Amino acid sequence: MKRLYDMAWLMKLLKLYKFKNTLPVLDLLVTVFSYFLAYVVVNIIERWYFTFTMEYVYMLLLIVPTWAILLRHLNLATIPRTRTTLSIFFNLLNFNSIGFFLIFVYKHIFDLEVFSHYMIISFSIINMLSLFTLRMVTYRVFKYFRVNGHNIHNVIIFADDESEELIADILHHKEWGFRIMMVISDSNKIRSRFAKQLRILPDKISIRELIKVDIIDEIIYCKKEVNQQKIYDLIEASEEIGVIFRLQSDLSPMSFTNAYLTEFNDQSFLTFNHAHRNRFAMIWKNVMDFWISFVVIFSLSPFMLFIVLAIKLSSKGPVIFKQERVGLRGRKFYIYKFRTMVQNAEALKAQLMAQNESDGPAFKIKKDPRITAIGHLLRKTGLDELPQLFNVLKGEMSLIGPRPPLPSEVAQYERWQLRRLSVKPGITCTWQIIPNRNDVVFEKWMRLDMQYIDNWSLKADFILFFRTIVSVFRAGGH
Repeated sequence: MKRLYDMAWLMKLLKLYKFKNTLPVLDLLVTVFSYFLAYVVVNIIERWYFTFTMEYVYMLLLIVPTWAILLRHLNLATIPRTRTTLSIFFNLLNFNSIGFFLIFVYKHIFDLEVFSHYMIISFSIINMLSLFTLRMVTYRVFKYFRVNGHNIHNVIIFADDESEELIADILHHKEWGFRIMMVISDSNKIRSRFAKQLRILPDKISIRELIKVDIIDEIIYCKKEVNQQKIYDLIEASEEIGVIFRLQSDLSPMSFTNAYLTEFNDQSFLTFNHAHRNRFAMIWKNVMDFWISFVVIFSLSPFMLFIVLAIKLSSKGPVIFKQERVGLRGRKFYIYKFRTMVQNAEALKAQLMAQNESDGPAFKIKKDPRITAIGHLLRKTGLDELPQLFNVLKGEMSLIGPRPPLPSEVAQYERWQLRRLSVKPGITCTWQIIPNRNDVVFEKWMRLDMQYIDNWSLKADFILFFRTIVSVFRAGGH
């Protein structure tokens, strides 16, 4: 019983820290550890004439960025879903062979004469074993994690008679972390075998409507015969709202600039990831989200306590306002804010709909009678949103990103506006930092969010973060 409790606690901790996003950082730490361990081993072997020089420091400074680039471009800095242990081993062996060759090249190009050949051999072996051990540990932990319903990708599969084995494998291997939401197929073979387990829909169904209604992360096309027009339509539909599209690569001669090969159950798929592919930058964004949120909460906790007392003493009702919002690809969660309105604000909203000043599905009134005195100040400075830092710690939100909409607003979105949900929502974005932000018309608000998504970079997030701090001091909201 205690073991089960400990594992449950571990899963929550891993979910909180977004462990999978820190794997490249762990790879580099393991690499540095392997280097020092190799140094100790070589020092023992060559005890009588081994001498430390700055050449060993120079080589380490060359290895770390080289390993980071290799791991990224060989797609090894990820938690494998469907690969076998043997496949992982040979992929790392291939990576290690390239690294082994590059160290030799560095030694001679930079004329590192004292740097020992024993060091190269020792480091390569230790690093290979260390990285493989790390992969096996993380693979088994996340296997347990996914079997218990975490880190799941919802998929739609376009199938024919030849797809039976793939569907069966996905259903059998819960540790892969894929949930089949539906199968699109006219195959009697597929229908007769999986109709009791899965939703089987005819091929003529509108994929655009399905994506709009259901929470979908990926579309997998694995039919033997390829209808190119159908493929183009699926790519366009998935790109429109930012979901991943996989096409079994040996089925089509088509090539696209935003496509890349991936392995799925030892089969090659041409994958169209319509989200950002700069994994290293996204990893740092997730890491910085967590630690900045943690530091800000810790630093401002006395000030947040003062706000809590001010709200409690000025009006009746709970201090924290909790409301259902829509996050990444339609996932619903509860957002936290300091309460800025009277206790029955939601009930009064229906009576005020006629005064709505927003031109879209959003509801906004410049002089909203439901807002309390302290609420006006909190809203004007944006301090009412401080509790959302806890949403960031939980992984539901990011510091920078489009604001999470209400479910009722999403229901009224046009198709192009659904792409707002292709990235994790944020506490602040372009719209929040412009003067008199609540005067911005709805369509411009949407366009600003799309512009942010299309031009995202760490530099842009950095600028938005500091401009938000300036906006708080200027109190530029309503």
